[in-house]
This record gives sequence, structure tokens and C-alpha cells, in this order.
Amino acid sequence: MGVFPGVCVILGWLGPVMTGYQLTEGTGLYLSGDYSIAGLFPLHNLAPSSSNMPYMDACKKGKANSHGYHLIQAMRFAVEEINNGTKNPTLLPGVTLGYMSYDICNIPASLLATVDLLAQQLQGPSGEKTGGDQWPVAVIGPDSSSFTFPPASLLGSYLVPEISYEASNQLLSNKYLYPSFFRTIPSDKNQVDAMIRLLLRFNWTWIVLLGSDNSYGLQGMQTLYQQASQYGICIAYQGVIPDLTAGINKTMNNIVKNIVKVNVNTIVVFSSKTIVSRFFPIVIEQGLSGKVWIGTEDWSVATLVSNIPRINTIGTVVGIAIQNATIPGFQEFESRALSTLHSLSSKGTSVLGEKCLQSTDLYSMAVQNYSLEEYDITSAFNAYKAVYAVAHALHSALGCDSGKCQKIEVQPWQLLPLLKQVRFSVGNSPVYFDQNGDPPTGYDIVTWIWRETEWSLRIVGSYTPDMTNLTLDSDQIEWNSDGYNLENEVPLSICSPECPTGYRQLQTGQHKCCFDCLACPAQTFVNNTGTSQCQACEPYQWSPAQSTTCLNRTILLLAWGAPLSIALLLLLVLTLLMTFGSGVVFLLNMGTPVAKSAGGHTCLVMLLALTMATASALCQFGLPSQPACLLKQPLFSFSFTVCLACITVRSFQVVCIFKLSSKLPRAYDTWAKNYGPEVTVLVLSATILFISVVRVSRNPPQPSQDLAFYADSIVTECSNTLSVGAMIELVYLSLLSVLCFAFSYMGKDLPANYNETKFITFSLMIYMISWISFFTVYCISRDEFAMAMRVLAIVSSVLGILCGYFMPKVYIMVLRPQMNTQAHFQNCIQMYTMKKN
Repeated sequence: MGVFPGVCVILGWLGPVMTGYQLTEGTGLYLSGDYSIAGLFPLHNLAPSSSNMPYMDACKKGKANSHGYHLIQAMRFAVEEINNGTKNPTLLPGVTLGYMSYDICNIPASLLATVDLLAQQLQGPSGEKTGGDQWPVAVIGPDSSSFTFPPASLLGSYLVPEISYEASNQLLSNKYLYPSFFRTIPSDKNQVDAMIRLLLRFNWTWIVLLGSDNSYGLQGMQTLYQQASQYGICIAYQGVIPDLTAGINKTMNNIVKNIVKVNVNTIVVFSSKTIVSRFFPIVIEQGLSGKVWIGTEDWSVATLVSNIPRINTIGTVVGIAIQNATIPGFQEFESRALSTLHSLSSKGTSVLGEKCLQSTDLYSMAVQNYSLEEYDITSAFNAYKAVYAVAHALHSALGCDSGKCQKIEVQPWQLLPLLKQVRFSVGNSPVYFDQNGDPPTGYDIVTWIWRETEWSLRIVGSYTPDMTNLTLDSDQIEWNSDGYNLENEVPLSICSPECPTGYRQLQTGQHKCCFDCLACPAQTFVNNTGTSQCQACEPYQWSPAQSTTCLNRTILLLAWGAPLSIALLLLLVLTLLMTFGSGVVFLLNMGTPVAKSAGGHTCLVMLLALTMATASALCQFGLPSQPACLLKQPLFSFSFTVCLACITVRSFQVVCIFKLSSKLPRAYDTWAKNYGPEVTVLVLSATILFISVVRVSRNPPQPSQDLAFYADSIVTECSNTLSVGAMIELVYLSLLSVLCFAFSYMGKDLPANYNETKFITFSLMIYMISWISFFTVYCISRDEFAMAMRVLAIVSSVLGILCGYFMPKVYIMVLRPQMNTQAHFQNCIQMYTMKKN
């Protein structure tokens, strides 16, 4: 359906409403001019009819609105300045600006005025023009968002520019729905952002959100609700303050009770001043006090609210306000208007040539001598800027840059793109519109100051929408909380206190602001407050419980330069020197009885094996490497097996010579003469070598880092330390040790020079104790001490055999040479034989 038929439908609906009215019945003051603007101002407040039938009373039946009076005077003042060239003689030289005004006392009146304007335009150039002048090229107003939606939609259909001075609803920024709408008041989108930043500034994350039951309150409340969760702000309770309806007091009482129930200290009230002025008396009556009330620009500076009796008991009011501005000469203009209206009214003539289309008597309002409050000045300044914006657009349309304007016909739609391009300043206030028709204006942050019952406003900060920057001096706010607040501390408004460091949040209900605090376990951390999950440390890091960061793990190893390592290395050097020295002594005395009884050349093999076993301990130092892991255990197992095999065979030979040779002479002789001892040692040694090679080839040990044994350390070792193959090697060595001990024990009653039972037993006991001690420590600890225990086990095993088997013989060969003779040995054998017989 086209727009014109739509307007006809609206006119048809308005037929019963306008019964007894001319179409221009809703108009007010009119000033002729070359170009005209229309002003929509709330000169009266009139509640809509409660009847279901379409009906509207005359606006003059409503209560006079002082705020609307100041707004229309601001428009008149701006037009007078422009026509007289007072501020800018080059703005519209040679042409005059006129106006016509409408009293917008309610939504039907706003709609009626819009239809009247469109009806004049639709008459076209050939139709009659009111007063013989061109129809309005732009509309100034209305004041509230609720009153603005119908005009913005209808005027936008005909691309008639509309500039509102107070409608802040962010939906009006939608250029698809309202293509010709502009405003000189910031959008509620910016106001919501300012409120969010104000709440975050004081860490108020647990709030109540209230909104008035109109488009201004509902839309603002919805926007703030949607954005609050993005910033971690929780809405404990959300309520709508009703307008004039049945049961309004009961509904408001329930709202107050719910506020008390949720135990919240900060309450955001996104409401128009008219509705909230009926809500606060209920708050005062219920005794709700000591709260922080966050107010919107519509009511936070309005005396309609601050003049409520005992309003100072509700707590602290911190509000958003349109940035303060002044209009030089405006107050004097209103004073002159009063005297002019008085003189002309007494003569019964119209004002300054104005033709009164309605019996709107401005003098009856002017004589009330309404005070010019800060709220009135701010809104009047917005209306003043709107008129100047139209004038600047006309300046471009009429080609006034040459110094004289061309008096050509200007259609409203022609002015629309020019309005989008205007950029000028009024005082220190820049005026231009963004792509949504919104101005760059910011906000002041204000607070109420009470000195007993005297009320005043104090500016404590500001908000800039371009940089979304909030500056605030919180020390200037006087916190009126319950009880004594001598230190003027900021009231808290949180559901749960912030968790200590190292704790995570566990949400306890539907609101993420309500939570319990749980300590992060070991190996996890949390470095941000408000986190619900503990982060795991990296594999090479650790942390104790309740940590805010992870620490690097300590690497456990026997460093070459560590004091413990140096001591062990010195012990290894000493052991190697003893082994080498013993070998030299045996080599020099190889033909002596002691050397022959010890095994002759077999002793050199044994000492070489002990040297290799000692050298295997060097693989325990520093970071593990692949060669070290391959040689560490097999080298010791093989070399120590060779040594044990030699001792076992030698003990078996001695036992056979003295005890078994007479019983099995041919068997022993065959075994001895056919290299039985050498073959036995070779088989025993080859067996352990085979086991080690198979183990290493099937499952080769690798340098590894054990991250599980210690929470705060990394154990550097070779893998497969306790594998099945390693256990087989250990069992084989243990069985060979038992066999060696058995043969040596069988020779306990042999001659002293051949009786090695106590020495071998001592050596094997040291070996067993050393390795049992190591494995015990290894099962419960993997630190440097456990690694040192392994080195000590190797060295102890070597020193046990070295000291128990070789040192007594070295002692005789070096210090008791008289005992190292054939005669001495023969004498010992004879004494053994005599004793046995």
C-alpha cells in the first residue's frame, strides 16, 4: 500500500478524534517567513483517553508544561537570531525563516500534528498554503521517544527532515525505518554504554534493572540487559515501572519488595521522569534506603524528581546527563517575551504579527515565571541547535555563500542530503550528524548533593562516545549508604566476593556472578580472577595448589660439576687406581705361590673385568645419552659376571683338588686338562652377554624424562631400567653369586692359603647389601641421592671383591714375602693333611 493511501487511512481513523476540529486545530503559534519550519512541543501534559473509542481532548485541558514552554521559546529565539543576523549575518542573508508550532500533549496529538503537516504538503504547489508561505521544509521535535515514533515513520515516508531534541531511543537510528530522522540528543545506545562503563568502574556486577513502561524505558532496559552479560554484569531482578494503569501502586510495591529480596545495592532505572516521579514515593514509603540509583538523562537532573518529599533518603543518585551548555541571551529573551506578551495580550492583538490558529495563550504560561532549570537549558539548547542545523542546510540549498541567498522553492526532500552534510559549532559545541543521524554529543556524569533538604547537582565525570571513554572523579561523590560512612567508601554491589588468587569460580546458580571459590589443585593454575577453569601446567612445569603461575621443574641428574658428583668421581678414580695397582702387583709376582693359588692369569682377567665394571659407573653422570643408556647396565652385568665366574671356577677347582679329586680323579683331570675352567668362565660370561644383547636389541633403552614420579622435578634416566630383560640379568647375577658363595663355603676347612670362604662371603655380602639398598631407594626416590646410590652400589661391588679377594694377596706379596714361598705353602698343606688324618 502506498504512503498516501496510508495517510488517508490514518485520517479516516482520526475523523472521530477530530470531530469539531479544523485540520489545523492542533496548531499553535505561527510566524510567516520565506521558509518555514514546524515545531512539535509539549506545552501541556494530557493523559490519553482510557476509552476504547478513538477520542482526544483538547491539549489546553491538560496541565501546563513549563519544560515545553522553554523549548518553544528556544525555537523562537533561534529564529529571531537567524532572521536578525545577530550571531551569523551570512547564514541566511536576504531571506527570513518562519515557523509554525504544535502542542504535543500526547501521542494522538503528535500523530494529528504530523498528518496536518503532510496534508499541507500534499496540497502541492497549486494548493493553498497556510498564510501564503511555503510549507515547512523541516520539523523540530517531538520531545519523547514515544511521541516521536509515529511522526518519524510518516515523515520519513515523504523524506521530510525531522530533528528531535529529546527522543533518544536507539531504534530511531534505523535509517531503513526512519530515513529522514535526525536528533541533537545522543542515542540511548551511547547512554547504555556510559552506564555499563560506570558500573564496571565501581565493580557493580550485581544490580537491579528497572525501566518505565514506554518505548524509552523498555528499549533502553532491553539494550542494557543484552550488553550487561557481555561485561560480566548480572541482573538480579528486572522490573517494569507501570504507567497510569489500574493497580499501579500494588505493582510498584511488589517491585520494591523484590528489590529488598534480592539484596542488591545498585539499581539502574531507565525511565522517563514522569513515570519515575510516581515510583520514588513508593520507594520512600517502603523505607528502601541506602542504595545507589543510576539514573538516565531524562530524570537524573529533573526537578520533578528531586523535589519529591524525602527523596534524599533513598541513597546515592549517580546519573547520566546531557552535557551542560548555555544559550547566551536566552534568559533575557524570555524576560522580554513576557513583557511583550503582556502588552499585546492586554490589547487583544497577536504577537509580532503571529496569527493564532489555536487559542494557545503563551502569556498565560509566561506569567507563571517558570524557572529555567539545568534540565530545561540543556533541552532548550538541543532545540536551538536543531533550528540552526536547518538554517545551515538552507544556507547550502539557497547558495548563500555568495553573500546573498536565492529565493527559490526548496522541497523537504532536497534539504535531507544537505542536513547530513552540515558541520558547524554553536559556542564550543560541534554540530553534525553521523550516518545514523546521531550527534557527536557526549554525557556528563552527575551526582546529587544534599545539604539537609537542599538539593544540588555536581558534575563528577564525563563520557565521550567517539572514543567510548569514561572519566570520573569518584572522590567527588558523596555515598549516602545505610549507617555511617565516615570514610566515604564506595558501596559494594556484588553477589559473591572475588575469589582469592589461585582459586577458580564454581557457579552456584543461574547467574555467573554468584559462585563458590575452589582452590586449583597441584599442577594447575589460574592467573585471572573470575575464571571458572584451572589451566593445566605444561609438561615441563609444575605448580603447588592455589597457584597463579607455573614454575619450571627441577631437572634431576648427577651433574659433572656438582659436589656430590665430584666426590663420587674421586671414589671412582681411587677404585681404578686400586684395581690397576693390584694388577701391576699380580703381574710382577705371577710366578709366586700366592698368585698361582689365586688363579694365576685368571686374576688379571678378573681385575680387567673389575676395571670395566668401575668404568660403567661413568655412564651415570650428566644427561643420559644413547650410548650411555646402551652400555650402562650391560657393561656392568657382563664385567661383573666375568669376575664372579672366575671366582666360582677357582673356588670349584680348589674344592675339587682337596675334596673331590680322590673320588672322581678321571672326571676332574679330564675337565681340567681340556680347558674346563676357561670354557666354564666363557660359557657363564657368554650367557649374560647373550641376555644383555637380546634385551638391548629387542627393547633398547633410550634417554627419557620421567615426569610422573615427582610433581616438581624431571627425572632424567634411561628407559627400561626395571624391564623384564633387566630383571633376568639381575636374577642371573644373583644365582651366580649364590653358586660362588656355595663353592667358597665348601672350602671353609681347607688350608689357610686356599681357604677364601670368609673373604668371598664378605665380598658377596657387600655386593648384595649394596644392590638391595639401591633398589630400595630407587623404588621410593629418583633424586640425585638415588642416582648416587647406584654409583655407590657399583663401586661397593667392585671394592668388595677387590678388598675381599685381592687385597689380602697383595698384602702378602708386598708386605709378607716370607709367606709367598713354596715351602710355606707345603707346610700349610702338610698341617692340613695331618689335621685331617
